[in-house]
Amino acid sequence: MGKKIVFNISSDFQLKSLLGEGAYGIVCSAIHKPTGEIVAIKKIEPFEKPLFALRTLREIKILKYFQHENIISIFDIQRPDSFENFNEVYIIQELMQTDLHKVIQTQKLTDDHIQYFIYQTLRGVKMIHGSNVIHRDLKPSNLLINSNCDLKICDFGLARIIDEDGNNETESKQSGMTEYVATRWYRAPEVMLTAARYSKAMDIWSCGCILAELFAKKPLFPGRDYRHQLLLIFSLIGTPQRDSAELTCIESQRARDYIATLPQYQPPRDWNQLFPGVNPQGIDLLQKMLIFDPRQRITAAEALDHPYLATYHDPTDEPEGEPIRSGFFEFDHYKDVLTTKDLKKLLWNEIFC
Repeated sequence: MGKKIVFNISSDFQLKSLLGEGAYGIVCSAIHKPTGEIVAIKKIEPFEKPLFALRTLREIKILKYFQHENIISIFDIQRPDSFENFNEVYIIQELMQTDLHKVIQTQKLTDDHIQYFIYQTLRGVKMIHGSNVIHRDLKPSNLLINSNCDLKICDFGLARIIDEDGNNETESKQSGMTEYVATRWYRAPEVMLTAARYSKAMDIWSCGCILAELFAKKPLFPGRDYRHQLLLIFSLIGTPQRDSAELTCIESQRARDYIATLPQYQPPRDWNQLFPGVNPQGIDLLQKMLIFDPRQRITAAEALDHPYLATYHDPTDEPEGEPIRSGFFEFDHYKDVLTTKDLKKLLWNEIFC
């Protein structure tokens, strides 16, 4: 018998069923009794660790900002009755029946399905990137799907804002290599090799890993650890050579020396052999996403214009997004000194503003 799940929510909602449990949240479906609408309610207990509170703060700020068909939207956030009793956050969202991870595992997907799913993902990413946001955690389980095959990107707890020069607002020195090991399989090589600069291209790498998983029905780079992850990547795309132009994207000499110590894979694998029977245009798009040098990777806007997505591409209906001002995540500048009470106050203000 599992532990009892308690939701301290308004009597306007009647809980139906448990939809999922994550590291710091539980999602249940519920009926909004006044309207009869079925919604998803995400219960978060953010004050066990400062990290959880920061993720919750980012998530709420971002989701309140975006209004887009391919990004999950917030209907409401339950207002706590007092600051003293404020221990949980309840986010009320549109209900999505499943996620892409479960769909890949359980459904036989046609090429048309795959085109539609990756098109919607890139359409959402174009909006996110146009707003100077990097998601940083795109993976199949963060792409929610409903019964109409509509797709919406969720979980912005790791998102960051970049300024006009493409720099992060702030980033701790070692976080690139150590943070959130569970998402390593979708992580771009430059993120594993250098802790600092993140760019929009890292999300495109993740989209490429997702597209490959749609084709193969299994993860493309299921690394057991950091080293194994890089070996899997290089065994497909080839190891960048010591004096090559593509290696200049890695600024750290230490990281470049490290690559030289790894087994060398050349030439790259034949992608058509790796994905037999897959639409050649799909493989072409995949190759443009999974390029080692992030500066050479295709952008979301360019990917939407690729022939593989021609059935769905409509340049008049793929909004770009307005750049978010660089102080949007103001708390990130001093997050290392924030106490739990400080974070509680910030979250309280965010819910009530």
